[in-house]
Amino acid sequence: MKILIYCINFAPELTGIGKYTGEMTAWLAARGHEVRVVTAPPYYPDWKVGAGYSGKFWQRERWQGADVWRCPLWVPSRPGGIKRVLHLASFALSSLPVMLRQLLWLPDAVWVVEPPLFCAPTAWAVARLSGARAWLHISDYEVDAAFDLGLLKGKTLKRVVLAAEHWLMRRFDVVSTVSQRMLERALSKGVDAQRLVAFPNWVDVGAFISASGQAYREELGIPPDAVVALYSGNMGRKQGLEIMAQVALSCAEQRQGSDRLWFVFCGNGVGRADLLAQCEGIPNVRFMDLQPAARLADLLAMADIHLMPQRAGAADLVMPSKLTGMLASARPVVATALAGTELANVVQMCGIVVPPEDPAAMTGAVLALAANASWREQLGIAGRNHAVHQIDRESVLRRFEKCLADIPGSAVQQM
Repeated sequence: MKILIYCINFAPELTGIGKYTGEMTAWLAARGHEVRVVTAPPYYPDWKVGAGYSGKFWQRERWQGADVWRCPLWVPSRPGGIKRVLHLASFALSSLPVMLRQLLWLPDAVWVVEPPLFCAPTAWAVARLSGARAWLHISDYEVDAAFDLGLLKGKTLKRVVLAAEHWLMRRFDVVSTVSQRMLERALSKGVDAQRLVAFPNWVDVGAFISASGQAYREELGIPPDAVVALYSGNMGRKQGLEIMAQVALSCAEQRQGSDRLWFVFCGNGVGRADLLAQCEGIPNVRFMDLQPAARLADLLAMADIHLMPQRAGAADLVMPSKLTGMLASARPVVATALAGTELANVVQMCGIVVPPEDPAAMTGAVLALAANASWREQLGIAGRNHAVHQIDRESVLRRFEKCLADIPGSAVQQM
């Protein structure tokens, strides 16, 4: 097949959407498909254009068997509200002529990921004009999240934007997303159930079989017998990172004289500086930049406990992509989520769920797991089993490939 992928985030970004679009592209190209990608230069999660790339000019490259067009965009140093809207709009505008150029190629399928929603109209138009199947994948309900988290405000603005979103979603041949609750939300927005597909985030489970975190412990000066609580991923606003500083301080106060419990915060993003300041003077806390993809399995294997903070209200708008690696690493997870959300339901089988923005509850969960190695092992095994049977990369992408090939007009087969 000739597959056109349209996304603002792409390899070599190490987290979030960029990680998955890159892996999907490489997998499809290796399977013999002709793949083209229209994307932006890497900028996330540092919110600055990566070395060797330009935010002002168009670039073209050959990557992992695919043709990739990089389109310029404006990247604010501190995104939020209108700045984020302008950032997304700049890419939608600069990529429009490149997408229209793909009409001459006559793709069989046009696959676009939200965010940004701004790109959906162009993807749909190119698909219709070229006779291709149009597939919208929702990784994050950016509109709902922006209003719920206060990044965008105004009843009239919300009504207009949601109406536009509903209109667009109903016109794609396929609408997919990463969790059951997010599928239900798409249904509530008017998408025909026959067009909905579950397309979860995946993980290469095999990469974790021989992983060892010992090298990282040595690099950070952490004793071999220490219990490590690890956060790894984007340090943005949706995560509610401040709770981790409160938990680290509370654990230090409750375990005075002990160096057995350590906290490692690995990542980049607009929230990192604030977290660094909040952790100043707290013993047994280490910070790291995002690590290369080749070392991800070893990084996650360093942990005895994974930390997943989320703000209240975000758990059914996004399914954190970092969860897949946590599960595959066979380590328990402590997550903040409201009871009944899909994130809570998944984590309950392999860790502890506590209320959002409740540092005392999160502290109690971390200390309980730190004191019980057999419980940690039991929960970790449950998480690994879920990863093996539900989200292994090869099986997820093979189902995606089959579904993509089987779309007969607007009648969609479930993956």
